[in-house]
Amino acid sequence: MKYVTYNPNPAKKNVGDCTVRAISKALNMEWEEAYTALCLEGYIRYDMPASNSVWGAYLHRRGFSRYLAPEDCTVAQFAKGHPRGTYILALSGHVVCLQNGIVYDSWDSSGEVPLYFWYKE
Repeated sequence: MKYVTYNPNPAKKNVGDCTVRAISKALNMEWEEAYTALCLEGYIRYDMPASNSVWGAYLHRRGFSRYLAPEDCTVAQFAKGHPRGTYILALSGHVVCLQNGIVYDSWDSSGEVPLYFWYKE
């Protein structure tokens, strides 16, 4: 498993926008584009952009499907078992992007436990 520091936030802030960062990486978008898209989705749903139901609906419309993560595995273990493809992992209070076995995040979350993940076939 490899970890790469990834923080596309123009102001280099790294608190509260993990969903925006993960989606920007997964969908190859600028931070501003991902943030705006999630804000619009939240507006439509009368909920906050980082709400699980908001970003989940956004990913679902883009062809992603949600799956439960294997029990008692860490992000690093998940990455080792999923060396190809783009995944968005939902952790307890955090969201991270995994692409081709590489964890992209503003901090090394490889020891955290994923609850579920989004994947596009």
